[in-house]
Amino acid sequence: MLSYICRRAFSSSSSAAKVGFIGLGNMGGHMAHNLVKKGHQVTVYDVVQQSMATAGERGCLLASSPKELAAEADVVVTMLPSSPHVVQVYGGEDGVLAGAKSGAMLVDCSTIDPLTAKDVAAQAMANGCEMIDAPVSGGVLGAEAGTLTFMVGGSEQGYERAHPILAAMGQNIVHCGDNGTGQVAKICNNLVLAISMVGVSEGMALGKRLGMDPERLAGIFNTSTARCWSSDTYNPCPGVMEGVPSSRGYTGGFGVNLMKKDLGLAIAAAQSADVSIPAGSTVHQLYSLLSSHGYGAKDFSSVFEYLDSQQDADKKQ
Repeated sequence: MLSYICRRAFSSSSSAAKVGFIGLGNMGGHMAHNLVKKGHQVTVYDVVQQSMATAGERGCLLASSPKELAAEADVVVTMLPSSPHVVQVYGGEDGVLAGAKSGAMLVDCSTIDPLTAKDVAAQAMANGCEMIDAPVSGGVLGAEAGTLTFMVGGSEQGYERAHPILAAMGQNIVHCGDNGTGQVAKICNNLVLAISMVGVSEGMALGKRLGMDPERLAGIFNTSTARCWSSDTYNPCPGVMEGVPSSRGYTGGFGVNLMKKDLGLAIAAAQSADVSIPAGSTVHQLYSLLSSHGYGAKDFSSVFEYLDSQQDADKKQ
């Protein structure tokens, strides 16, 4: 039975929907909260009870399983760590498809491999539901601010149906094509993101070691040809920017293990398409090394900290 914590007034607007949201991590918790703030009635589920309690305090209903959640929802949104999680949450005995109403709109915002996205969408269609893949870009800051970019794979009808829900959580909603193409766009985006973050981190670490003030160096990057999101919005060097993971010990962002996973997806896709991505493969090895050195839960910009610490170690030798 659904439990109701911290009841709040929802919009009486005809555009308000009953939304189920599964996956309340660093991104999902903020996304669900933005849906509540836009007047939707939101029911949530997560395996972490503290995340559920926080969502309840923000005005959400709480469900005991994905199946129960889906039975009450017009739209189900999922934000999960990996392909196996998506398969289980949708197709398990207590999964979304076991409870979803015919005609329900299903939106998976996880970053997974395109083939799994297509397979789960086919299962949803066989159960009388519409489904799109809609992975996001913009990080935790974008999730909190409601400024995410959604890369949507699915039918035009599915895209149009989901658009009002996605618009409550983001600003840029792009229809990429059929099911799976949203995931293609996302893994290509994160491939470039990881490479650029390593490049910025190497440049900042080198400049710092050669005596350059990091804040001044970042300012040069951001008005020169090195300018990119990893430098001007999410700089990895502590003390350069406020409100980013590097300013708070690399906590509360997009984890090294998640970036490692996304790079693995890109490498697998490249192999299947017979495309060479040497820079991506090298960066994947670096993030795998970080993970093995205890950086897995830290934000992926902590690659700067690792590189800087290695230089300190080399100097001591």
